[in-house]
Amino acid sequence: MRLPADLARPAYGTASLADVLPGAAAALGVPVPRGDLPADPLGLTTALGGARRVAVLLVDGLGADLVRAHAALAPTLAALASPAGDLSAPCPSTTPVSLTTLGTGLPPGSHGVLGFVTAVPGEDRTLDHVRWRDDPDPDVWQPRRSVFAQAADAGVEVTVVAPYAFAGSGLSRAAYRGARYAGTVGAGDLAAVVLQSLAAAPRTLVYGYTAELDLTGHVRGVDSASWRAQLALVDALVAQVVDGLPDDAALLVTADHGMLDVPAGTRLDLDATPELTDGVRLLAGEPRARYLHAVPGAEADLLARWQEVLGERAWVAGRDEAIASGVFGPVDDGVAGRIGDVVALARGTWAMTATEREPGPSRLVGYHGSLTPVELAVPLLAARGRALG
Repeated sequence: MRLPADLARPAYGTASLADVLPGAAAALGVPVPRGDLPADPLGLTTALGGARRVAVLLVDGLGADLVRAHAALAPTLAALASPAGDLSAPCPSTTPVSLTTLGTGLPPGSHGVLGFVTAVPGEDRTLDHVRWRDDPDPDVWQPRRSVFAQAADAGVEVTVVAPYAFAGSGLSRAAYRGARYAGTVGAGDLAAVVLQSLAAAPRTLVYGYTAELDLTGHVRGVDSASWRAQLALVDALVAQVVDGLPDDAALLVTADHGMLDVPAGTRLDLDATPELTDGVRLLAGEPRARYLHAVPGAEADLLARWQEVLGERAWVAGRDEAIASGVFGPVDDGVAGRIGDVVALARGTWAMTATEREPGPSRLVGYHGSLTPVELAVPLLAARGRALG
């Protein structure tokens, strides 16, 4: 099924978030097998110029368009090299999907973390991947080996540097298995621990994660003084890491998705639109990327009603059509049921909120999840230590 012109299929295996860590590992001499996907499509082995230590810093919510629009507020980011241009976030363009895509080097259809909230097949419940601990078992729900584990097996010292609060979570285990987890308490601590971890062994791979820009965008909006102030703090964090890079180290900066503000006039409240919820057994996903699991026998009617009511506000497809479109990459049979019977990806600035069932998420200002350019395009920026030229 063809996507509308304003939505794009992620460029898995060519220029996507899934290609970053396999390329970084290849630059360290560790080729990561990915089936039909190439080991280093971004050319990072060449771009990183013989680095023996590589840090990958993921700034949650730092879309490529947002970086370009605010270059004056982020001079360090603006000055970094761009070895492969913009990359594609996965589908849906949301944090749990992106972090697992990064960590495994695989598209969502292969690793199985397919949304912010997805159904647990065979059970009448959903899984919120951000609140997830150990049910379902992360090793079973996401069984693929991470790039971190493969690099560690090859003798690379591998460290994940991220907030203490996320240590041991289901998502951390699914995305980062095989790495030592170093918990942090703030941006300065993150910068210091990334640099300490880079210097800890002759060959190191370090991943750092910071969440505050995304949170600020959700709560205040990306067109806010608060978001712009937070971007300046992110730039200072990046500057600290760049200034402290060991001579034989390289830094890659990327993101999990972009973000856009959703005005009141482009919010469709599902809880106030009964024709859209009639026949829905489970409502999953998030406001710009919905999965609908139908009451048995109601699948076709539900799809038809969503297509009719939403019209140009969203791309609406059945599960088989959505899988065939390629937006998730190849989808393993064992995880297909986590995708809704009906998939709806927002167009323009529309959001499909649910003010009664999801009061908190429905009050946000900034959103992401769909496949518009501003949500999908993430940067890949690079800095190299003095010995690398």
